[in-house]
Amino acid sequence: MNAIGGWLERFLGRGSASVTVPPLDGALKPNSILEEAPTGIAVAQPDNLALLDGKPIWSSGAQILRAGSNGEPVPLLTAPSAVTALACSTAGLLAVACQSHGILVFDRNGKEAPVNWRDGRAYSCVTALAFANDDMLLVCVGSSDNPLAAWQRDLLDQRHSGILWRIDLKRGDATKVASKLAFPNGVFAAPDGSYVVSESWAKRLIRIGSNGNVLGQLIEDLPGYPARVARSSRGGYWLSIFAPRSPLIEFVLREDKYRRAMMAEVAPQYWIAPALQSGVSFHEPMQGGALKQMGILKPWAPTLSYGLVVELNENFVPIRSMHSRAGGRRHGITSAVEHDGKLWLTSKGGDEVVLLNIQT
Repeated sequence: MNAIGGWLERFLGRGSASVTVPPLDGALKPNSILEEAPTGIAVAQPDNLALLDGKPIWSSGAQILRAGSNGEPVPLLTAPSAVTALACSTAGLLAVACQSHGILVFDRNGKEAPVNWRDGRAYSCVTALAFANDDMLLVCVGSSDNPLAAWQRDLLDQRHSGILWRIDLKRGDATKVASKLAFPNGVFAAPDGSYVVSESWAKRLIRIGSNGNVLGQLIEDLPGYPARVARSSRGGYWLSIFAPRSPLIEFVLREDKYRRAMMAEVAPQYWIAPALQSGVSFHEPMQGGALKQMGILKPWAPTLSYGLVVELNENFVPIRSMHSRAGGRRHGITSAVEHDGKLWLTSKGGDEVVLLNIQT
């Protein structure tokens, strides 16, 4: 019956085969809060915000940085290759996933930590890390088929080869918790012992039990592709949306012959696919007159990149959001953490760490 139902949806163009996208409405109504925020910290492709001893740190290429006394970026340590994910424990351990060197563990001073686990090089395409406790590390592998740099190809190929690992740093063993995930891109351990995972290509947050069973969806059919999740001071969560969905992209995902020809004949930067930044080249795909009216770029124009972070309450219901719309520069929000009444965000597409005053 599932096969028949899937064929019927594709034939009628409805359900999972529909090209419609959820509207940005209610708590997700577009605004310019993110774009109008004060000037932040300029840094090349910042990513992976985390709190080390209560203070924000983030990655930029192979460097892990913190904010200096005057707000300038100050190096904390330099990894052997580009950092793709990081996490900090309450004991001051710093887990770092590197593009070519797997997962390394450091102490708060940037020196290699004395942990029993020595299998870090086995992990590639790591998108997110989180400490369940001081000895237990959760690892999201976005794809077993593509490197992290080829995340657009992974989406267009409609891969579901992500893995959630649980690593015991004290005993030195690793457990595969769940597999066949749709590009897991964020994770944290819930108080009940389960794990909350953002699945980018499935556009949802799910809860996974410690035994690997999917316990349910927490929020689904998001208007963009979710990245990392962090706790808020109001008992909820901050969810980063790193790229938007659009009817054009949804349509391309359902046209197999066109999609394969596009990937074979067109340079990746010009694919019809979500992006961390757009509007850089006139070669980029656009939707014609939908972009401009009377020579002015409309803020609601369809765009391949966007800036969006959403606050969820304790039940994972959106309650407010901050946006950088079409034509904005603070796109590609990959992570967010709250610190001292401010929300820190990494705009990977805008080359900036953005600080928002969120005190209410």
